[in-house]
Amino acid sequence: MLLKFLIVVLLLALLVSLGSGFYFLMMDRGDANKRRLYHSLGVRVAIASTLMLLIIYGVSSGKLRSQAPWEQSRVVPAAAAPEEAAAADGKN
Repeated sequence: MLLKFLIVVLLLALLVSLGSGFYFLMMDRGDANKRRLYHSLGVRVAIASTLMLLIIYGVSSGKLRSQAPWEQSRVVPAAAAPEEAAAADGKN
């Protein structure tokens, strides 16, 4: 549950950083002395890479998994596996 909460917080932080970058882009208007847009980009890249690392960790550790209906048909219950293997051997 904590992992999902962190992912949502990072997604919201990514949106805030995107909004601040847009604000800095409109307000600075290409001023060479103001580097706020570049700092906002750096923060956004750091948040996005942290988000990707958290998702990779969650999937690899099994804490995050797909609940899509088309993914459920691929999972074979352990009790049904020997019957399907025997049926497949009989067909060949």
